[in-house]
Amino acid sequence: MGHETKAPTETTTTLVFSYGTLKRGFSNHVLMQDLIRTGDASFKGVYQTLEKYPLVCGPYRVPFLLNKPGSGQRVTGELYSVSPRGLSRLDELEGISRGHYVRQPIRLAAKEEGGDLETERALSSCLVEAYYAHKSYEEELWERNRRRSFGAYTEKEARGYVKRNDRPQHLSFLDHIRIFVSSPCD
Repeated sequence: MGHETKAPTETTTTLVFSYGTLKRGFSNHVLMQDLIRTGDASFKGVYQTLEKYPLVCGPYRVPFLLNKPGSGQRVTGELYSVSPRGLSRLDELEGISRGHYVRQPIRLAAKEEGGDLETERALSSCLVEAYYAHKSYEEELWERNRRRSFGAYTEKEARGYVKRNDRPQHLSFLDHIRIFVSSPCD
């Protein structure tokens, strides 16, 4: 059994910044809880992006972070340390292989005092990733939201959120986005 010693955490886990439905109290957090239960994720604290980013809602009040540093506001979210197995489940949820979201680095700053030192060090070396809106519709989504964004996905923004299974099933995620960005603003 001696060969099963765990490798150092740096190589085995990825820090993931969650700004939307994966956060505590939101609809997809059940997946995160599942990963925490199996030891594939752990909660690291509440953090804020170092730079400003647009955080907007798309169809069905789905939140999207746009990879446009300097626009929008500093975004508050939760940081999780995730195993490779956990990461592949998150990638699946976020539709990485289907062009829904892209996972790319993001720089964070501690939102509250008392973050642990190891996490602080990892943050300063920029090992944090976030799921951003895919480039193929990012610009239109920004325009459709009249270049207005919010600093956190709260219950107010999530009001009216429709779970994936409750959306019209004959349309793909990207179809929903196309329809949304081409429809007039309310």
